[in-house]
Parts: sequence; C-alpha cells; structure tokens
Amino acid sequence: MDVTLQVFLSVLFICCFFCLLRILRGPSAPDRTVAIDILGIVIVSFCALMAVITGKDFFINVAIVWSLVSFIGTLALAKYLQGRDFDE
Repeated sequence: MDVTLQVFLSVLFICCFFCLLRILRGPSAPDRTVAIDILGIVIVSFCALMAVITGKDFFINVAIVWSLVSFIGTLALAKYLQGRDFDE
C-alpha cells in the first residue's frame, strides 16, 4: 500500500507542475482559467490522499471547502472573461 500511495503522490506533484506550467505559459486567458481549475482539482485530490494516509478527517473538510471556493472562483473568472458584470 505504501508504494501505491507514493506513486499517487508523485503523479499529483507532476500534475501540479504541468498545471503551473500552463498557468505561466498559457497562450490565452481561458487556457489559464482551465489550468487553475485543474490545479484546484489536483489539490482536492491531494487533500483526499492525505486523509487516507494520515487518517485525519479534517483533510476532507479542507478538500470540500477548497472545491467550493475553486468552483465559485472559476465561475467568477469565466463571467469576467465573458465581459459581464457579476450581478447579471
């Protein structure tokens, strides 16, 4: 089980690296928005994996809050990129 968890952690770190690379070098703002959203998903999965490794349940709470904040942030950024106000 330890080898499997180490493989999962290394894959998540590689995904974080590629998301950060896309955020820095993204050709357009929507590409950067998608990369930020995917980075949020990777962080949520990292929190879930840490909950499995440590057995602490507050990591699940952090993952839930992070996913909600990431979703709201992605919606706000998409609406801003579309050129609408937030109250429309």
